[in-house]
Amino acid sequence: MTPRHSEPEGPGPEEPVVVRDRRRVDPQTGEVREPAAETTEADVPAGEEPSGPSLGDSADDAVTAVSDVEKQLAERTADLQRLQAEYANYRKRVERDRDVVVQGAKASVVGELLGLLDDLERAEQHGDLTGAFKAVGDKLVSGLQRAGLESFGAEGEVFDPNVHEAVQHNTSPDVSGPTVTVVMRRGYRFGDRVLREALVGVTDHEPAAAAPVDGSVGGELPLDGSIDESGRQ
Repeated sequence: MTPRHSEPEGPGPEEPVVVRDRRRVDPQTGEVREPAAETTEADVPAGEEPSGPSLGDSADDAVTAVSDVEKQLAERTADLQRLQAEYANYRKRVERDRDVVVQGAKASVVGELLGLLDDLERAEQHGDLTGAFKAVGDKLVSGLQRAGLESFGAEGEVFDPNVHEAVQHNTSPDVSGPTVTVVMRRGYRFGDRVLREALVGVTDHEPAAAAPVDGSVGGELPLDGSIDESGRQ
């Protein structure tokens, strides 16, 4: 017998054709696509859908990203405010130090001229400050006063140990408290800085002496019965 050959089996089921778009640029929007991991049907277990980021996960990631950005923005804003405050304090400190240096330099120059002012004052007291000499002296004094120089120490001022140096001391019932009654050298201040204290004499209050007591009261005769030389009681 001739062996019978088995007839070839018909074609099996055709595999579905899967077309994957691997273009990096989206042909519709023109935007560059992010490379994504490819998943084939062979990698996915039967009955399960290909795994990938869900819509809920994307929303959570977006919220987290926004929260991080807001936190960084708050930190940068706080740093900027702190730097602005430090710069403002630094500028105020520099301006204050500069004013102190300028005032100190002016006070030093004015202090060197106090001896000249004393000479002008003595010349005026002796009547020697006249003519052109007086005009120059007046200009000098007025210029120093405009710059901030102020004199103190005059008769009748209340004694202040912070600006007066007492070299004499008297008492009198004509004053109610320690009062400057003699000025030996005028004092000067420049702004809030005392350049030189005033040399003064101070008079304190002295209670008035009690009046002597008369033995007669209201014109009546003494009670001791004494008789004067005329023999009258």
